[in-house]
Amino acid sequence: MKMTYHRKGDYLFPNLKVMQEESAAIGKYGMLRETYLRENHPNWYTSMTLTGKLNRHLAEVETSAQEMMETLMPKLLQKYPAPDKSKEQLQWVAHMNNLTAMAEETVLAEVVYN
Repeated sequence: MKMTYHRKGDYLFPNLKVMQEESAAIGKYGMLRETYLRENHPNWYTSMTLTGKLNRHLAEVETSAQEMMETLMPKLLQKYPAPDKSKEQLQWVAHMNNLTAMAEETVLAEVVYN
């Protein structure tokens, strides 16, 4: 592999290029994963960025987190049934928000911050 350099003053700097991948849709969980890697594992984050694997990893985390949310919500609804939506709208919304928070806590612990 042949390296090329450019001169700045008395120093030679290598001409480096970061390989770009097609960017997939990265949502909430992918962005949380990116922040986690950048703050807690900077070497791994830099390595993945320079090799062009970061976007693919973030897209995989996003899809697995979404799939896990989709499987956890029906299980939680079955375990903790919601009140009647037509009669108690505010209680239903509060109940669904609590179930979503419970599912999201599991997803964050197992997928994003693991």
